[in-house]
Amino acid sequence: MARYSGCVEESAPIMHMQPHILSSFAAEWETNMRLRMLLHSSPCSLVVTDALELDHPIIYVNSIFEEVTGYKAEEILGRNCRFLQKRGLFAQRRHPLVDASTVSEIKRCIREGIVFQGELLNFRKDGTPLRNKLCLTPVLDDNGTITHVIGMQLFAEANIDLGPSYSLAQKDQDTASAYWTNGICKAYSEVQEVEASASSCGFLQLSDEVISYNILALVTPSDVSSLGLVCRRLNRLTKNDDIWKSVCENAWGREATETLEAGAGGRRLEWSRLARELTTLEAVTWRKWKVGGAVEPFRCNFSTCAVGNKLVLFGGEGVNMQPMDDTFVLDLDVPHPEWTRIDVRSPPPGRWGHSLSCLNGSWVVVFGGERRDRLFNDVFVMDLNEQPPSWREIRGAAPPLPRVWHSACTLEGTKLVISGGSGVSGVLLSDIYILDVSIGKPIWQEIQVSWSPPSRLGHTLTVYGGQKLLMFGGLAKSGSNRFRSSDAFTIDLSERQPKWKYLVGSSRPGSLDMPPPPRLDHVAITLTCGRVLIFGGSMAGSDSTSEIFVVDPAAENPAWRMVNAAGEQPKYAWGRGTCVIGATKAIVLGGQAGEEWVLNELYSLSLANKVDQLG
Repeated sequence: MARYSGCVEESAPIMHMQPHILSSFAAEWETNMRLRMLLHSSPCSLVVTDALELDHPIIYVNSIFEEVTGYKAEEILGRNCRFLQKRGLFAQRRHPLVDASTVSEIKRCIREGIVFQGELLNFRKDGTPLRNKLCLTPVLDDNGTITHVIGMQLFAEANIDLGPSYSLAQKDQDTASAYWTNGICKAYSEVQEVEASASSCGFLQLSDEVISYNILALVTPSDVSSLGLVCRRLNRLTKNDDIWKSVCENAWGREATETLEAGAGGRRLEWSRLARELTTLEAVTWRKWKVGGAVEPFRCNFSTCAVGNKLVLFGGEGVNMQPMDDTFVLDLDVPHPEWTRIDVRSPPPGRWGHSLSCLNGSWVVVFGGERRDRLFNDVFVMDLNEQPPSWREIRGAAPPLPRVWHSACTLEGTKLVISGGSGVSGVLLSDIYILDVSIGKPIWQEIQVSWSPPSRLGHTLTVYGGQKLLMFGGLAKSGSNRFRSSDAFTIDLSERQPKWKYLVGSSRPGSLDMPPPPRLDHVAITLTCGRVLIFGGSMAGSDSTSEIFVVDPAAENPAWRMVNAAGEQPKYAWGRGTCVIGATKAIVLGGQAGEEWVLNELYSLSLANKVDQLG
């Protein structure tokens, strides 16, 4: 058994071993002997499961387990331990008094390889209820892989009046009210009795656990809500918030759900409500608030990004086109946030029109930009967790052309993606490059494509669905002309030969949907569910830049729609002055008072209620 296996016979010769080998051998032999004594002489019930096999089958039980539960080893070897949650030999699903949240926590601990300690209702073979004080301990091999799980159990009788043992007949009675005719469900939560049809729904004959974790947890949030309207039993199952967490994790990915939990600051999230609000966008709200401190001297054309709950601002264009090279931080975790200038060593040359991105959790990355006499294509990185923080230049081989007003995004946490922009003599670019800043000697990789969208600047590039990118808007080139665009394109970088595809836009032949009006320097946000929000930017002859549009680029027939948002909206919102916090909030840096930015005024766009404590 992984670290506990492979013990050497006691008679093996050891007199020629080196001291450190002898010491290691003795420690391993002692561990194995302790384990053997534990397995065979423990006063507790012991179960061992094989974590490398599907459904964690039991491979060992001790005699105490057999005596207490009434099950013989040959009856249960190869089965999952969940049969103890069913009352009686013929029960088909977990007893309703078994705590579903505890079962979910057990699954989580096993999946993450951590120890579980708790109490759960179990049943003897004859149906007698037992209180099981349980401790589950994962066993790891030398590579950190979970190979086995050891369960130590202390059983005691549970004084609960459960009535007669649960049986197949009773199960049939519980589900007899749900029937299907021609695929249409006739059972509703308000109806206790319905007319029986020709055959019972096989789906409802499954156990609660199978329906919950093998079916509900694998469908979309909207489908789970629909299933909750079918009958009372499904309605009850869909009220379990632990099931909703599994639904969200399956739909959005574990990284997204962990980000949401981190933003909650230790508070328990209402996953069913969160799934509804992020799916329907019914709770989208603007809120204006103020912070202290100052960003001085005055500037425009700076860039910002979020590192956790901190906003970072670098550079910008000062009075008389003065390039700025200073760095400011706004910590939103403190009770009274203030802009603070941080002293850093070796700052990048002053610039404006650059991109600022967060990589690897705490790294701030500057790329490109310009000042009066030159364009840049250099890369600088600062670890905000480093004390004191300092900028360092990364010299990636085969860099792209110098540029300004390009688009940038982060891929897989450590890869910087840049696209387009304005090059030397104002020539618009259409290329796309990737740089992995985490490796020792990074090399720029140009994505070779057979066709590229028209060259442009001021567009956005957002990541969705793993390695897929959505490009929207910008000032695009058409022949000798330049125009604000509302075109959208996608590319999948995981493909062997990535290629740009037209998504939706005002110029698409036969397009019936209404995309956002053409714009540049706007804001694009990827939601946890993969949809993309667009708002703000520079539009021709329109003050409606605060209108919010959403599209699902992964849908079979993508279509834009407007999103209604409550609260006071900002008059202006620019891509380089907006940061995404966590997974449900965007922070827009102030507005303009004439020619000047008011950086002490913030507007927060919340996509869901009560997820974080910012704004």
